[in-house]
Amino acid sequence: MSLKTISHSLLFYFISALGISLSIKAMVGVSSFNALNTALSDVLHLKVGTITTILNLFFLSICWLMDMKRDKKHYLLMLVSLISFGEIINLFLYSLLSQITFTSYGLRLLIFTLGTAIGGFGTGQVLRLDLLKFPIESFCLLVSERSQRSFAFYRYSFDILCVGLSLLLTYLFSLSLFVREGTLISLFLLSGAIGWSKNLFASPETLVVPIPEDNCASERAADS
Repeated sequence: MSLKTISHSLLFYFISALGISLSIKAMVGVSSFNALNTALSDVLHLKVGTITTILNLFFLSICWLMDMKRDKKHYLLMLVSLISFGEIINLFLYSLLSQITFTSYGLRLLIFTLGTAIGGFGTGQVLRLDLLKFPIESFCLLVSERSQRSFAFYRYSFDILCVGLSLLLTYLFSLSLFVREGTLISLFLLSGAIGWSKNLFASPETLVVPIPEDNCASERAADS
């Protein structure tokens, strides 16, 4: 765990936060996990980054309890990075981007696409460095190891749950609709951006064919 790897991982973690912030700011829908975060943010009157941190730390705590090979230093680093991740989202959404309004629908789609690509790039680099983990992915992997279901089953089930809860909160509290066309766009664009980014700086000898579960983890990691 070199200082260079830590600093680079944190940098790309924060680039991913910038991408998420732009995709939310575009207001054309967001990815499944962020759809739940934004809905909870409106209901609880808390900032989106704060909700993101709370949910990520919740899953990190569960991973800590389930992980028999837990590394205390690694979990401490994850704790700090997740708190910082949420604060960076808040910084962008409520300070740096707060005075910017995208009125044109075409421009909002463009900003969403750009944000998704940036988020995918940052996430792919985090996965390439293989230091910081995404709590939800780690949780699904730990559960799959203790059951007869695959990682993909639990990860996609989580996505469906997030979308369902977001729609339920929207109905119950008359919120803005966060599950929209952007949700579908991110389903296809995000996985491609993550896969491209993950292999961008990889040397030829490291370019191996991943097993299906690992590939799915890479593609879905940006929602954490």
